Amino acid sequence: MAILLNIEELTKSYGDRILFHDITFGVNEGDKIGIVAKNGTGKTTLLRVLAGEESQDSGTVTFRNGVRVGYLAQTPDFRAGASVIEAALDSDDPQAIAVREYEDALASGDEERQTKAIHTMETAAAWDFQDRMKQLLTLLGLTDLHACVDRLSGGQRKRLALARVIIRNPDFLILDEPTNHLDIGVIEWLENYLKRSRATLLMVTHDRYFLDRVCTKIIEIDNTSAYTYEGNYDYYLRRRAERIEAMAAELAKVRNTLRREQEWMSRQPQARAGKAKFRIDSFYDLKERSRVNLTEKNVRLDAKSSYIGSKIFEAEGICKRFGDKIILDDFTYTFARGEKVGLIGANGVGKSTFIKMLQGLLPADSGQWNVGETVRFGYYSQDGLSFDENKRVVDAVTELAEDIYLGGGERIAPMQYLQRFLFSPADQQKYIHTLSGGERCRLHLATVLMQQPNFLILDEPTNDLDIITLGILEEYLAQFKGCVIVISHDRYFLDNIVDHIFVMESAGVIKDFPGNYSDYREWLDMRARELSAAEKAPASKPQPERQRAERKEKLSYKERMEFEALGKEIEQLDQEKTALEEYFNAGGDDDINAKSQRYNEIKDLLDEKELRWLELSEKA
Repeated sequence: MAILLNIEELTKSYGDRILFHDITFGVNEGDKIGIVAKNGTGKTTLLRVLAGEESQDSGTVTFRNGVRVGYLAQTPDFRAGASVIEAALDSDDPQAIAVREYEDALASGDEERQTKAIHTMETAAAWDFQDRMKQLLTLLGLTDLHACVDRLSGGQRKRLALARVIIRNPDFLILDEPTNHLDIGVIEWLENYLKRSRATLLMVTHDRYFLDRVCTKIIEIDNTSAYTYEGNYDYYLRRRAERIEAMAAELAKVRNTLRREQEWMSRQPQARAGKAKFRIDSFYDLKERSRVNLTEKNVRLDAKSSYIGSKIFEAEGICKRFGDKIILDDFTYTFARGEKVGLIGANGVGKSTFIKMLQGLLPADSGQWNVGETVRFGYYSQDGLSFDENKRVVDAVTELAEDIYLGGGERIAPMQYLQRFLFSPADQQKYIHTLSGGERCRLHLATVLMQQPNFLILDEPTNDLDIITLGILEEYLAQFKGCVIVISHDRYFLDNIVDHIFVMESAGVIKDFPGNYSDYREWLDMRARELSAAEKAPASKPQPERQRAERKEKLSYKERMEFEALGKEIEQLDQEKTALEEYFNAGGDDDINAKSQRYNEIKDLLDEKELRWLELSEKA
């Protein structure tokens, strides 16, 4: 199998901090590779180096000649003031350039420019590209092609960035956290697309189901080295545990040998006279190998929740709307102690609004929330930290509390508490605006839990947290004695945490599903199969007279006349469309604006009439 990318002895560091050192691996055509590592170990930096966005300290990155690479950054960047369609076409691809010029020419009204643009579209074979681009944007929920990108939400910007990468049909996809800010429906669509795609894939994601179902190979960055595992994420977990166990056994053997050699080295120099120099060199090699630290530093989530009474909250007839958009319509529910609920729904349906209303951050239009006196909310917002960006980490936490109560009479200082969230003494002196995405998430989580909430509300907590920290958070929430509402697009996270699901639908409807997300997904699939089977099932066998009547009613006289007329109309429109295309190719310039408009009208009419012809042909 052909190698598309070869990485040899790649090294990258920031100051005295080495992210990865002398890593070497190759990517074969058709590989689908997931990169996993803890936050701060260089996953995003590695992708940026491979995409040419950042330079390495040493080593080589070699793509096979002619490989078309598509890169999705973790935080998409668009030209300020651009429209959705302009941003989607912002590339150096010849077809994208042709469509961009054609759209601009139509908007300008300049007939000469339109003639040239149509000729360029024909030369670049860009008509199909234009249709596919608009279909993809619509499929991803970006229906207003002239909306300004500056006003798009995080999820909309991510979907637009995905469309911009996918539409170019690259040979090699480099994706950095492609599922962040996407709703579950779009994630499942992307998952299926990547599984079917022939493109080679190298991506970073914390979505474990996504890794498991899409990837055929996992590369782990650990202790500045890269380890490759041939298999999906589940296979990687098993083999990683075996690797660490084998390394621990090897390290114990090295240290035992080192103790013996240390005794020999400690003797008088004359005792070593005449001894082979290789033994002395071997001693120093053993000493270096023994310094490997296999101890994993993980976040410690052991803050206790405060007491919560039997009354949690009651929602009575809650209604909320913004203009014509209904968020909640007569929502009534009584929340019980210990409940853990997942809140799902398409982007923009009102999930964040719902949890803000529950906390009293937004008023209801009607109805009321009755919250128990002992309830203490802990709110992890997807909007992130609200600290002064120019404060140091430790100062920001100290302002909230001089000491942190962990339960059982144990209190610790902010500096000790922050170390449990992997902030070293040096890291605690960093200014907040310099923190990475993962560090900001850990700090946000620390400030929520330090206040001993007994009702946790987590709005997209999985964004920017590494897989290891997500697993620890899951274990913490499983043992959490209070209540939890979690909004998340991470299906694995939802499956491990929640008892039941609130499904937010359009028109303010909330359905309560008894089970986790996988249960809900299985129910949806089963219902879809039942509906499909019902549509295909033959009706009870009719009597001959009834059969004759049904055959007569199958296609009425009026419909048959319409069917025959449609065939002639479609043929005439096809001829007119072909004539216009020949005119454009010949470089005609007589009334080009009107002819261009007519060409677009014909395409729309053909779509409409062909669809109707197909409907009638099934009855003919």
